[in-house]
Amino acid sequence: MSPSIRWRIAVPYVALVVVVMGGLLVFLSDMVRDAYLDRLEAQLESEARLIGDAITPALAEDDATLLNAEARRYAHMLDARVTIIDSDGVVLGESHTDPAGMDNHLRRPEVQEAVESGQGRSLRFSRTVGYEMLYVALPFTSQGQTIGFVRVALPLEEIQQSISRLHRAIILAALLAIGVAGGLAVLIAERTARPIHRLTGTVERMANGDLNARLLPITRDEVGTLTRAFNKMAARLRGTINMLIEERGRLTTVLDTMADGVIITDGDGRVRLINPAAVRMLAADESNAMGRSFPQVARDYRIIELWRACRSRPKTKRIEPMEVNRGDFHLRVIVTGLQEADPGSCLVILQDLTQIRRLETVRQDFISNISHELRTPLASLKALVDTLRDGALEDPPAAQRFLDRMDTEVDALTQMVRELLELSRIESGRVPFQLSPVDVVDVVVGPTERLRPQAERAGLELTIDLPDELPQVLADGGRIQEVVTNLVHNAIKFTPPGGTVRVTATAISVSSDGACSPTYFEVTPDPLSPGRWVLILVEDTGVGIPADDLSRIFERFYKADRARSGGGTGLGLSIAKHIVQGHGGSIWADSIEGEGTTFYVALPLLTTS
Repeated sequence: MSPSIRWRIAVPYVALVVVVMGGLLVFLSDMVRDAYLDRLEAQLESEARLIGDAITPALAEDDATLLNAEARRYAHMLDARVTIIDSDGVVLGESHTDPAGMDNHLRRPEVQEAVESGQGRSLRFSRTVGYEMLYVALPFTSQGQTIGFVRVALPLEEIQQSISRLHRAIILAALLAIGVAGGLAVLIAERTARPIHRLTGTVERMANGDLNARLLPITRDEVGTLTRAFNKMAARLRGTINMLIEERGRLTTVLDTMADGVIITDGDGRVRLINPAAVRMLAADESNAMGRSFPQVARDYRIIELWRACRSRPKTKRIEPMEVNRGDFHLRVIVTGLQEADPGSCLVILQDLTQIRRLETVRQDFISNISHELRTPLASLKALVDTLRDGALEDPPAAQRFLDRMDTEVDALTQMVRELLELSRIESGRVPFQLSPVDVVDVVVGPTERLRPQAERAGLELTIDLPDELPQVLADGGRIQEVVTNLVHNAIKFTPPGGTVRVTATAISVSSDGACSPTYFEVTPDPLSPGRWVLILVEDTGVGIPADDLSRIFERFYKADRARSGGGTGLGLSIAKHIVQGHGGSIWADSIEGEGTTFYVALPLLTTS
C-alpha cells in the first residue's frame, strides 16, 4: 500500500529546525545580554558612588566650574561618560559636552528612578553622543537633603559585539541545519508535490473559465483519488453552470424586455434584482439601486407601506394591489412574499397604467364632446320637424325657411361625420401622403389668399411675410395647405374687427442641446430634434386662448369657452396635428388671453445627398 501523502510533506522538518534554532538564538542572546548588563550596572554603580563621595562638598556649594572639571577628570580616568546634576535637574558638570547647552535632566528615566528608589538605571539612545548607552544614576544628600545626582554611562558597543558574534555562530549553525533538512525534504517531497501542482494548474484553468479542463490520474494514492473525484465534480459543475447560464440569459432577456417593473428584495430589505422598467418608473439609478434598502429606491411612502405590510405578514403570500397616482403618472403596485425562498424577501411588480388611464380619459372626453356636438343639431332638427308637423307645412314661406334650416343642420352633421372619418383614417395610417419637394410659398400663399375676402368682410388686415429663397420641404402639398387653411381660418374667426392676422415662415436650425437659431420660442410641447427646419407661423391679435385650455386645443371636439360661440366641429386642429406629425413635424401654440395667439408649424427641410 502506498504511503500517505501527509508523511511526505517536507515543510514540518524545515519548520522544526527553524523554530529550534530561532529559539536557541533568542535564548542565548538574552542570557548573555542580561548577564553582561548586570555586571556592567554594578560596576557603574560603584564608580558613581566613588565620584559622588568625592564631589559632595562641591556639589553642596553648586560650584559649576569645579564640578564640570571633576566630571571631565573622572571620565578620563574611568573611560566613561560622567554627568553631575543638581537637585533641580540642572546639569552642573558634563564630560562629553558643554553643560550650559544641555536641557534639564530631572525627567530623565534614570534620575526619576534614583529619586524614587535610591538608584536609577536606563538603557537608551543618547541624542547628545549619538549612540546607545547604559546609564546609572545615584542621588547624594547633605544634612538629610538631596543635593544632586551623579550619573555614569558607558556605550554598549562591547555588549553588541559579543551578542553579534554569538548571533553569527548560531545563524551559521542554523543555516547548515536548514540546508541539510531542506535538501532531504526536497528529495522526499518532489514526487509528492508534482501531481498536486498539476491539479492546481487544472483548477486554475477552470477558475479562469475553461470548464473542459481535466487531469489524468497517474497514481493510486490519495492524490489519484482526489484527481478522479475532481474530474467527476468538474463534469457536473460544467453541466450545472451551462444550465444556469441558459436560465439566467432567458430570465435577463425577459426582465429587460418586460413593460412591467420587477424588484426583488432579500430578508434584510435590500434590493437584489431590479429591471430597467422599474428603474424608469421609480426614476432611480440602476447602478446605485442594487444593494440599497427598498425605501431608498422606492422613495414613495405608499409603495413602502405596501412592501412593509407584506414583510410583516409572513403567512400572507400576496397583498392586495394598490394604485399610486403621481399627477399624470398612474402606477399599480403588486407585492408578493417569497417566504419559502428567503424569509422576509418580497417580489414587487410595478405596472404603468398611465396610458390606460389616458385612453380612458380620452374616451370619456370623446364621448362627452361628441354627445355635446350631436345634441345641438339633433335637437334643432327635432324642433323643426315638430314645427312642420304642427301646421307649418300649411304656410309655404315658413315651411321653406324651416327646410333650409334643416338642410343647414344636416350639412353640419355631414361635415362632422366626414371630418371624423378623415381623422380616423389619418390616425390609422390608411391615408398615404403623396410626398414630393414642395416650395413653402406654394403651401402658404394659396390658402391664405383664398381666405382674404373673408378677412376683409370681418374688417381684418391679413398680411403674408415670406423671405426670399425659402428652402423646400418634403411634404404632401395638399395636406399642408389644409393645415394652413385651418389655422388662418381660425385666426380670422376669433379676431375682432380692426385686428390683424399675419402669416410668415422662416428657416431655423436646432442644435444638439435643443437651442434654436434664430430663437422664436423657448420650449415646445414636443422638442424638435437637432437639424434644419422650416417654421410656419400664423399670428393674430384675437381673443387668445386661456392658459388652462392651451394644452388641450388639439384634442378632438375640444373647444375653449370663447370658441363655442363661433361654430365649427372642433376637429380641425386635431386633423392638422395628425397631418403635421405624419410629416415628421410638430405643431404647437402660444397665446396670451385677450392679446392674441400664435400657431407654429415645424416641417423638416428637404435633405439632398
